Amino acid sequence: MLIPARMSEAEEQRWVTVMLDKLAAQESKNKRVPGDNELAERAEQLSAQYFDGRARPTSVRWVTNQNTRWGSCTPAEGSIRLSHRLQGMPEYVVDYVLLHELAHLLVPGHGPRFWRLLDAYPRTERARGYLEGVVAADRLPHPPSARGD
Repeated sequence: MLIPARMSEAEEQRWVTVMLDKLAAQESKNKRVPGDNELAERAEQLSAQYFDGRARPTSVRWVTNQNTRWGSCTPAEGSIRLSHRLQGMPEYVVDYVLLHELAHLLVPGHGPRFWRLLDAYPRTERARGYLEGVVAADRLPHPPSARGD
């Protein structure tokens, strides 16, 4: 998210909160969470569309033990795991994380070749910005509740 340099830190924090609230409200229309089988089917579709079907995971599933990563991949096993924190986020964000992990089945590191693979997805920058906004919002101080907690 781009913010004018003239904004104070407090204004910046308020602006980020307001914008994330607006995004969440806009994107909350489609709250249905796909199951592991649907996630695997989506990974197959994305691999076909963006990687000519070359990325073939053996398993794709949601996990609840990833609180600092959005997803992970074990190329030797072909397994992909997505953090449950992605559930309820916009589809294009989940697709980006899936594509990121699928790309790791083809290129293990984060070098230029890896990023060139992701350049094929037109919403890469938007999805990365969304995820960066979520991380930034998590770091904001939480205002005291109306009850004085």
